[in-house]
Amino acid sequence: MSLNFRFAIISDLHIALPHTIWDSRDRFHLVEVSIPALESVLTALQTLDLDFLLLPGDLTQHGEPENHAWLADRLTQLPYPVYLVPGNHDLVERQSTPQSIGVEDFLNCYRPFGYTDSSHPYYVRQVLPGVTLIGLNSIAFDAAGQQLNRGRIDAVQLTWLANTLATVTEDVVLVMVHHNVIEHLPGQSQHGMGQRYMLENAAELLAILHRAAVPLIFTGHLHVQDIAYDRGSQHQGSQHQGIYDITTGSLVSYPHPYRVLHFEQGDDGNSQLTVETERVSAVPGWDDLQHLSREWMGDRSFQFMHRFLTLPPLSLSSAEATRLAPSLRYFWADIASGDPQFDFSQLPPHVRQYLNPFGRGDRADPTFDNNTVLVWSG
Repeated sequence: MSLNFRFAIISDLHIALPHTIWDSRDRFHLVEVSIPALESVLTALQTLDLDFLLLPGDLTQHGEPENHAWLADRLTQLPYPVYLVPGNHDLVERQSTPQSIGVEDFLNCYRPFGYTDSSHPYYVRQVLPGVTLIGLNSIAFDAAGQQLNRGRIDAVQLTWLANTLATVTEDVVLVMVHHNVIEHLPGQSQHGMGQRYMLENAAELLAILHRAAVPLIFTGHLHVQDIAYDRGSQHQGSQHQGIYDITTGSLVSYPHPYRVLHFEQGDDGNSQLTVETERVSAVPGWDDLQHLSREWMGDRSFQFMHRFLTLPPLSLSSAEATRLAPSLRYFWADIASGDPQFDFSQLPPHVRQYLNPFGRGDRADPTFDNNTVLVWSG
């Protein structure tokens, strides 16, 4: 069966109506631009013949009922279907409070966007003939209903997923979940700052997806442009070509990206996904958003980089981290932008050796983060 469709991804919108905006001196993301940036993207997407739009979580600043209601209303006005999943900023607690919505409210608010007949925050939809989308929930809570620091797919959901995949064997399956499933940064699942963006039981999920030959996962949360690849059991003789985890940066932090993707599959089962990245360059009051946002991130980078350098495995002393952090002012901005190129020649050898793998030139993964063509056989 041949397939040919186009879709877009906008991630980590962090929608915040002006009177709801939280201020924090150290925040990287510019929630001030959330609504005008979204409107800019939606205007650009009007010129494309999209089949659907994906939103991989963190829809709102911090789960505020007003912000969820505004976004749900805005999405109903679009001429193409929208599918979404919750992020850690959307479901702060299992039950609703005056400040944030709970799981039941989330389902009621977003029923038109994947949850039409679902009683739980995950779903399966045939979005096109021959194309199935599975939206997973990676937001987990403790016994008291408070959100856990790590994302997790619970056992009931994993069983549901395995059973669901067994029924859609003829379709191309796309999976969307908020937390990263494959590492997008070197040692991400082990680093004290990186692991909170990873799915805690990613290995369990990947095992199920590899068995079902699922080729594509779409994630958010990390606020980084990156495409990662997991070979799975290919080296053991499996015909499955592996899985790509395409994570998309946040609409409200540098470089304010969104993706447009074109999927093609021939009658021979060979598939191709063309990935293109666009960026919001200006919104009212931020005429040079790219420059101003990069500087905003750089101005707030010291504490972030100090912590990054002092945590294991690098474990620099506070004094050494204090000395080196200013020279890494744009390190995270360049990571977030995707396809980073670095020159760490001015750094001590042990620091240079640790940081080099974060750059494009030292990555074994052959894919590019912003604009690329992924090809695999059926």
